[in-house]
Amino acid sequence: MPIPVEYIDGKKTFTVLENNPEVMNALALQLGLSPRLKFHDIYTLTDPSLLSLIPRPVLALLVIIPLTPSWHASRIAEDANTPEYTGAGPTEPVIWFKQTIGHACGSIGLLHCLLNGEAKNHILDGSTLARIREGAIPLGMEERARFLYKNEEFAVAHQGVAEMGDTRPVSASDGERLGQHFVAFVKSEGKLWELEGSRMGPIVRGELGEGEDVLCEKAVGMGLGRVMEMEKRSGGGDLRFSCIALAEGE
Repeated sequence: MPIPVEYIDGKKTFTVLENNPEVMNALALQLGLSPRLKFHDIYTLTDPSLLSLIPRPVLALLVIIPLTPSWHASRIAEDANTPEYTGAGPTEPVIWFKQTIGHACGSIGLLHCLLNGEAKNHILDGSTLARIREGAIPLGMEERARFLYKNEEFAVAHQGVAEMGDTRPVSASDGERLGQHFVAFVKSEGKLWELEGSRMGPIVRGELGEGEDVLCEKAVGMGLGRVMEMEKRSGGGDLRFSCIALAEGE
């Protein structure tokens, strides 16, 4: 039996997911991603020999980043100057979900990877992913969040993989103490997008050329590398991160 969803102070709350290929591949398949695409571990952002083991192009990165003081301050400053997101409809460059489900950042990060960019062309017809994408497109931010909050197929899929991974699942009540965030980086319409449900909306980090994927040096510098460099400049030493890459399977 899957771990049941909890309600903490009246809020639907999932079990925290582990960010590794075993968990995310199982969840992606259950939701309806073609088995042609898989997540792959990334052990380095700089070693060419290890990076060469990742199939290219990489369509999305799913990353856990610790909420360091420098990154926290940067997020607050960016969000303070950002108006409420109003994107919706078929011309929206990316599908973004505001997170209203507790500890769903892993599975919402996964949705951001799978529903956008080239990956969306690998969604199986009639699947949960296809229904989520079709239902979300015409909705505004708040309506889209409610749509996902009420989606039982999404909840069952998330909880169904929560016991997978290398570590014991963190309870819903203990998850608040982890101090980290799932962030998705995807390429859509020639831009690198940073997608996280606790921000004000999707964030464009820069332009990418036709032959540049989300793991190229330029994209890493604008995305995860930007956060790591920020931490170095601040004098902090917390450069822990967990990163997996979505690409064709081996």
